[in-house]
Amino acid sequence: MCMENSYALITGASSGIGLEISNLLAEKGFNLVLTARREDKLREQAQKISDKYKVNVDFISSDLSDERAPKDIYDFCEQKNYEVDILVNNAGYGIKTPFHVTSMEDEEKFIRVLGTSVIALSKIFIPKMLDRGNGKIMIVTSVAAFAPPSAIQALYGPIKTFMNRFSESLNINYNAKGITSTAVCPGFTITEFHTASGVQDEMDRVPKFLKFSARRVAKEAVEATLEGKPLCVPTKTYKTLVFLLKNAPTWFLSLSSSFFAPGRYDNK
Repeated sequence: MCMENSYALITGASSGIGLEISNLLAEKGFNLVLTARREDKLREQAQKISDKYKVNVDFISSDLSDERAPKDIYDFCEQKNYEVDILVNNAGYGIKTPFHVTSMEDEEKFIRVLGTSVIALSKIFIPKMLDRGNGKIMIVTSVAAFAPPSAIQALYGPIKTFMNRFSESLNINYNAKGITSTAVCPGFTITEFHTASGVQDEMDRVPKFLKFSARRVAKEAVEATLEGKPLCVPTKTYKTLVFLLKNAPTWFLSLSSSFFAPGRYDNK
């Protein structure tokens, strides 16, 4: 399906959902460019994926809280002559301190990783996709986009809601030109996210039936993206919950709010 210079670019690719997405795309024959902050993890995973699936896998260490990072990633791909036909915006993290305590600098970095960098990467790669007449964009958001506001992280849900709307906007503007965007909205997923974000104690209280493997989430995400679906809510459990959240009365939203915290779950 992919040509020699055709690549999928995955942010947040060193672990969790991003790593599983990378493996699944490589399994389908796509060459990869992996990016995340941890260069040692990227090097290790790039070698493993390349050896296992016999595809080209390159990587660039990048911190998307740096406003220069999207351009650096783009320049890296241009210098290597990589044609990015699939852009996976997956990078994310959480802030453990209360909103009134967190510095504005940290809030801005948070918004940059979860929001601004997604816009910047999409903006910078779309022109080449338009030239080729095709392209797939995946934006990993969260069921928090549909849920009541979280008591843990004040900005997480609002940013994810914004990303869902941004994905819709991309589809309105570019579907007719061969580019599709898929908003992927996972629920609690077994990754490093919550430990790294300092909210593991809260996540430990989430019922087991609401926790799913990163592999399962990634599988549905990749299939939906390749099919050009505008929205993917992985697993029947979360499809049902999102339906209820969209249509339920206020009392149900209040009751469910304690269940819907941001991000993904870490299995110890």
